[in-house]
Amino acid sequence: MPYQNRVDPLGQIHAVPQRGLWFGNRGCLHDAGGKIRRAHQVRRWITCVTDFKGRRRTLVQPGRYTELFFFDEATAYAAGHRPCAECRHADWLRFRALWEAEYGERRADEIDARLDVARRHGRARRLVAVASETVPKGAMVLHEGVPVLRAGSGWWRWSFDGYTPAPAPDARVSLLTPAPLARLMALGLPVQISLSE
Repeated sequence: MPYQNRVDPLGQIHAVPQRGLWFGNRGCLHDAGGKIRRAHQVRRWITCVTDFKGRRRTLVQPGRYTELFFFDEATAYAAGHRPCAECRHADWLRFRALWEAEYGERRADEIDARLDVARRHGRARRLVAVASETVPKGAMVLHEGVPVLRAGSGWWRWSFDGYTPAPAPDARVSLLTPAPLARLMALGLPVQISLSE
């Protein structure tokens, strides 16, 4: 049985066999038996590469951070994660430069604090109503209860098995990708999407 450590665009954690292309963490979320007990422990939600300097981890070790996996980078961004400053240093520097130009903050703690406010309203996800035509490529919306990706070729319904074509949503949509991250996408932040367009 797979571990409960696969993350959907809403940031919820599932036990499914698909692992994904990206790795990340939010602190230690599991108990000694490996059961997820909380959604996050820290504000620093990062996305990492799955292979870095040959490091190997035993998954879901008691007292250690919970290893999370994302289908693609668009999923990780929608869930509210940002690039890791260590294993994705070049991506982090590009991300931080865009962030600083737009918001004036450059320290990771400042960025993480703003992202924490942008992704959560209490314990619920923070959704922002926007015009569908303004959603940048790489961002996701919640349409009829389902995450939908905006890509160059149109709209795509998300699942752990991949994307399927979706009809264009209504004129107003609920932006699922936290607004500051969507803004960076509009400014040119590259986003890896596992989609054959």
